[in-house]
Amino acid sequence: MHLIVITPEGELYNEEVDYIVVSASGLGEFAIMKDHAPLISAIEVGHVKMVKGDDHVFTVVINGALEHQSNTIHILAQEAHVGLEKESAMEHLNEARKERLEENRRRTMDFLEAERELKKNIREARASKR
Repeated sequence: MHLIVITPEGELYNEEVDYIVVSASGLGEFAIMKDHAPLISAIEVGHVKMVKGDDHVFTVVINGALEHQSNTIHILAQEAHVGLEKESAMEHLNEARKERLEENRRRTMDFLEAERELKKNIREARASKR
C-alpha cells in the first residue's frame, strides 16, 4: 500500500507501508490493510501508526481527512508531524505550533507598528496642507 500525508506546507510523508492503524478522538482505532474496502474518515485529533515490516513510525494529525482507495491512502491534514513514537511526534508538532504562533504575533506587531506609522504620516501630511 502507498501512504501520502499532505499538509499546507507540502508533502510530509510518501512511502510504501504494510498497513496503518488510525487512532482518532471520537472514532477509536481502526486498521487499514492491503485490499481494504474504500474508506473516507475525518481525523479531528489523532495519530496514525505506519507499519512497514518490523519498523513503524507515527504521524500526529490535527484537523485531517483520510481517504483509502485502490491500496493508496491519502491523509490531508491542517497540521501533522512524523515521529518514531506518537509522543515525540506530538512534541515536535507542539513546538512547530508554538513557533508559528510566535511568528504570527511578531507579524501582527509589525503590522500594528506600520499602521501607526501610516496614520502618523497621514496626520502630518494633512497638517502641512494647512
